[in-house]
Amino acid sequence: MTDFVLHERLAADSVLVTKLLLCEVRLITDANYPWLILVPRRADIREIHRLTVEDQLQMIQEITQVSEALESHTGAMKMNVAALGNMVPQLHVHIVARFENDAAWPGPIWGVVDNIPYEDGALKALVFALRQTVSPMV
Repeated sequence: MTDFVLHERLAADSVLVTKLLLCEVRLITDANYPWLILVPRRADIREIHRLTVEDQLQMIQEITQVSEALESHTGAMKMNVAALGNMVPQLHVHIVARFENDAAWPGPIWGVVDNIPYEDGALKALVFALRQTVSPMV
C-alpha cells in the first residue's frame, strides 16, 4: 500500500480547513453552497466498506461532527451527506448545507448551476470561521 495522496481533482476544487483523526476536512470552492468534503487519509481506498472497522466508526463520528458544525455555522435547514465517487475514485464524503432558496433546491446540487468562485476575502473568512467551528481531533 502506498502513502496517502490527495486526488488532483479534489485538490483543485477545494481548500484545506483542518485535519481530524482520520480525514482531511476540505471546503469546496463553489460559493453556491456551503460544501465540505471529508477525505480519509488512507491510500488506495475507494469505498467506505473497504476501510477497517475502526476507520469506519471514526469516519461516522467525523461526518457527524462536521455536519453539526456546518449546520450550526450556516443555519441550514438540511444537511446532505453523500459518498458518490463516480467522477473521483478516491473515497470522499460530501457534506452540503442546503436551504430552500438555494439554486438546486430540492434536488441534488450537481450540474444545476455553474460553480461560482468565492471572492478571496470571503474564502479566507469562511475557512477561518470553519476552523474555529470544526475542532481538530488530532
